[in-house]
Amino acid sequence: MIQAQNLTKKFGDFVALDSISCTIPEGCVYGMVGSNGAGKSTFLRAITGVYRPDAGTVLIDGQPIYENPGKKREIAYVPDGLFFLAGASMNRMADLYAAVHPDFDRMRFQKLTKTFNLDPKKAINTFSKGMKRQAATILALSTHPQYIFFDETFDGLDPIMRNVVKNLICEDVLERGATAIITSHSLRELEDTCDQLALLHKGGLVLESDIGNLKTSLFKVQIAFNHEFGEEDLAALNILNFVKRGSVANLIVRGDREETVAQLSALSPVLLDVLPLSLEEVFTYEMEALGYTAGDMLEV
Repeated sequence: MIQAQNLTKKFGDFVALDSISCTIPEGCVYGMVGSNGAGKSTFLRAITGVYRPDAGTVLIDGQPIYENPGKKREIAYVPDGLFFLAGASMNRMADLYAAVHPDFDRMRFQKLTKTFNLDPKKAINTFSKGMKRQAATILALSTHPQYIFFDETFDGLDPIMRNVVKNLICEDVLERGATAIITSHSLRELEDTCDQLALLHKGGLVLESDIGNLKTSLFKVQIAFNHEFGEEDLAALNILNFVKRGSVANLIVRGDREETVAQLSALSPVLLDVLPLSLEEVFTYEMEALGYTAGDMLEV
């Protein structure tokens, strides 16, 4: 279990993480999305012990992670900016990983290099961007980590390799009870992979919930009456977005679905449809509620 309590990290006057508190249970895939510069990468570096928090705590299985080499051996971290020894092949990098991680599995390493069709004897600096990320993924997963942290997991991977990586992560979570945290700018990639999702913005945790609750906390309503009406006539609802075209209005509403339907039905509309939102739409409207447009702040 990962526990962050009032986690704060600053770089000069810039607050990268602003008192974040969250609990990430064992055996789940936890996804993180957010505005540019929201603090996703900083959060991963803090919970892997790369950064020392300026305030607050990070505990993994009840132990502080900073300067805790024993606990760090249970972690595999693939950062957004990949690093390999100069001129190293995957075999040389495997030797390095094995020296740090006693559980490094040479057989799994060899199997995965074949799965990804990579030559472990070839210098990694000759690989493409996607191949380098594949190499980093192979090395990380070969350590049999209890905690798997991927920053921009699918960056540079083609659709087939994205599915392979997704399946490998899910296998480790299901078969070994590992815990995975993955960040991505693609909500579509996370939607069918994660158990829980968190939305970060300006160093703060804006929203955290399981996939099901995220999808059902907001919903779309199409409504029409046989008389003129406007948003003010529906003021009892928590409306995030109201657009009317002709006699039909489209609303984005936050609240209890059944209660909302009952309230609207009592007004005797001639049209009333309640539709679910995609995960992408949920995050779009959450960001707009904060005063930011998805086009500016989220890559979806």
